[in-house]
Amino acid sequence: MSATVESDDTAYRIVTKERLVGNAMRWRRFGEPVPAGQSLSADGTPDYGVFGPESVVWEVLLHPATIVFQYPFQGLIQATYKPIIAGVRDADPISRNARKGTLTFFDVFERGQRNSGMHAPMWLGDSETARRMAKHLHTIHTKVAGDIIDVGAPELGGYAASEPRDAMWAALTEMHSMLWLYERFAFRDGRPPRRLSPEKRDRYLAEVAEYCRLVGAEEAKIPHTFAELDALYEEYADLFGPSETLAIMPATGENFEELAGENMKKNFHRSQLPSFFYAIALDHGLFRQLAIGASSGGLRRSLGMGPVRSRVAVAGARLGLPLVWVLQQKPFERFYMRLMWGPDGVRLIESARELRAQVRR
Repeated sequence: MSATVESDDTAYRIVTKERLVGNAMRWRRFGEPVPAGQSLSADGTPDYGVFGPESVVWEVLLHPATIVFQYPFQGLIQATYKPIIAGVRDADPISRNARKGTLTFFDVFERGQRNSGMHAPMWLGDSETARRMAKHLHTIHTKVAGDIIDVGAPELGGYAASEPRDAMWAALTEMHSMLWLYERFAFRDGRPPRRLSPEKRDRYLAEVAEYCRLVGAEEAKIPHTFAELDALYEEYADLFGPSETLAIMPATGENFEELAGENMKKNFHRSQLPSFFYAIALDHGLFRQLAIGASSGGLRRSLGMGPVRSRVAVAGARLGLPLVWVLQQKPFERFYMRLMWGPDGVRLIESARELRAQVRR
């Protein structure tokens, strides 16, 4: 009897292949998403959702490099925005599991695994699909709120993930990070990665404005050019950058990062090795290091990196470009697409790629 109880109590530590890969319900909310272009708008024209096949956003988003590296780049830039980190620290399922003492490497992997696939319906679905997912995420995020961003800087005030400021920055950091990785990592037209023209970059950001509206950003604050985005970063500069006290949970005084690390070590089971590999070795390890080297000097400073570490990171990213090219080739991209975007995400990506190809033809 005691052996059965022990088995039940520790079942969360066991990760089967089926649990690792997950089924559609890990990502799906409100039924199967409808891909952009497969429904009609009120005027009878195809409903392409928030962006559509002629958008620069789809050009960026649908590239294999973006499919593989989207989450590490998003996580990197969002790690510099203090309200997002405060929300993870206080209200994320990872934090709740850490406080309960049950956090595992699989929990960290599964948290990242859901990220891209749950955003895909907003980026690649029709208008109703995008609205439903945005409403769901808004409802979930109403619980992600607190009076203190950083115990070491009380003047920063609180955070609220579903309110206009933090919802806008969540959207902007998602989309800015995708453009960043596309320009740094996307091999295309037989040529190495390269920056888009200023006009095309501004067009990309003008398209992103509609996504900011979808998630509830304040209209007057939404940037439409990169000059406006740069000014916005400057306006909110106090909410970006490193802090030695940001990891301290206001409710308990514990260090969230230390608590999470202790939990994952304590709850380790050999069946978690694939989770460890994908979450820690790749997304938070190799991929993150490549992303750091490919980011701007300003972002590296926001991560607390000095000149020497910054130069080393840049050199590492340049040396890693052959590996980056390999990782965006079809076999690995297909595998990672299913693993990190889920079956609905795969269908949305394939449908959008075909739609874009038809328009281009």
